[in-house]
Amino acid sequence: MEPENIRFGGGPSSTLLHPLVAVAMLISIVLILVLPRKYVIYPTMLALFLIPKGQQIVAAGIHLNVYRIIILAGLLRLIISRKSAPYAGGFTFMDQICTTFFLTYYVMNSLLYHMQSQAMIKNTGDLLDAAGGYLVMRFLIRDREDIYRTIKAFAYVAIVCAICMMNEQRTGSNVFGILGGVPAETVRDGKIRSQASFEVFLTAGTYGAVLVPLLVWLWSVGKSKLIAGLGIVSSCIMLYTCFASTTLVGCVGGIIALCMWPIRRYMRVVRWGLVALVVTLHMVMNGPVWSIVEHIDLTGSSSSYHRYMLMDNFVRHFGDWWLVGTTANGNWGWDMWDLSNQYVAYAFTGGLLCFILFLAIITKAFSRLGIARKLVEGNKPEEWFLWCLGASLVSHLVGFFGINYMDQMEFGWLALLVIISVAVYEATSSKVPEVEATEPDFAVFAPNPRPQQEIKV
Repeated sequence: MEPENIRFGGGPSSTLLHPLVAVAMLISIVLILVLPRKYVIYPTMLALFLIPKGQQIVAAGIHLNVYRIIILAGLLRLIISRKSAPYAGGFTFMDQICTTFFLTYYVMNSLLYHMQSQAMIKNTGDLLDAAGGYLVMRFLIRDREDIYRTIKAFAYVAIVCAICMMNEQRTGSNVFGILGGVPAETVRDGKIRSQASFEVFLTAGTYGAVLVPLLVWLWSVGKSKLIAGLGIVSSCIMLYTCFASTTLVGCVGGIIALCMWPIRRYMRVVRWGLVALVVTLHMVMNGPVWSIVEHIDLTGSSSSYHRYMLMDNFVRHFGDWWLVGTTANGNWGWDMWDLSNQYVAYAFTGGLLCFILFLAIITKAFSRLGIARKLVEGNKPEEWFLWCLGASLVSHLVGFFGINYMDQMEFGWLALLVIISVAVYEATSSKVPEVEATEPDFAVFAPNPRPQQEIKV
């Protein structure tokens, strides 16, 4: 069993709110409420990612993280909006399946802890983070220009975090630690694992990894080359200074996906080839195919064996967790309470139904992107945009094998799902914008895009 102090989310037992954070929070709330909707994404994203999770107000046992307050402000802006249809394309199937997942996880995890009051409070906060954050971003991201602004906001966050993470390497001190609410720096094998405003170095590095494909697209569009270039450099700095194999493998996964652009029309063959490879390896290896994870160590100090054991226990103890999850995983081996695998984390804390719904979200995202790409085939700037979204999705999925999103990275994941929903809506409703884009080095854009077809999403 995990330590009692983090069993239901942990955090300080009293209010921790630095004066600078309080001022930044108030400014962000005012901007969210008064700015034109298209610019609200900037204060929202900057506040969500640059204010540490530990900065929070505690009242009557309820922890209101600053980013939770920011989400409430965003929901208020959504409510007072006079728009009759606040979401691009309406409430799509992706919205439905995501909402179903959020609610199912809330119910299953509450049942797992027998509806204990502290568990219910914690799960209510998690539901606000996930469902509230998703709905706010669906309201703020409605078209291609909103996607531009969102990715630029991500780049600004990366630039700030990269500067702070380099400073951590130089001084051994985290600037965000002065504010409070950030765990102490992790040092392993003499290397400082920088984390900036994130809860742990793994999520900090993963932020940089999944951002690279999006910034590559932003660079190729040509509208914000300076910000995109600085963002790519900053993302690489975040990857390097966190010294984690998980983040490096996630970034490599995204880059490999980008490089498969020339064979985009043959992805069915690639997918089935990967399935055949996995089955073959499982049959010929001495251990199970997931034992490959045990041998991935790109930094010389990775906890790859721990990741392997998580996956192994996931398979071997299926009967213990399939119904509503389990609280016994801490007894299955050393540090098995530390669920550093997103897939395993949802299975152990929400049961088989939550695990299936999570996979369904991923599958639907890839499926919608594939359909949209085929509809815009011939319009290479548009194909490239959708392909970069898919590459970022791949980066997330690879990273999920070594980390669960316990902090701001959850909003990075939700934002990508929202961006995919909007991009697919544009492609499938003949609303693809006219965009001048710089082609990738390995592509030749067609001068006359194929006419779009309209299908129901």
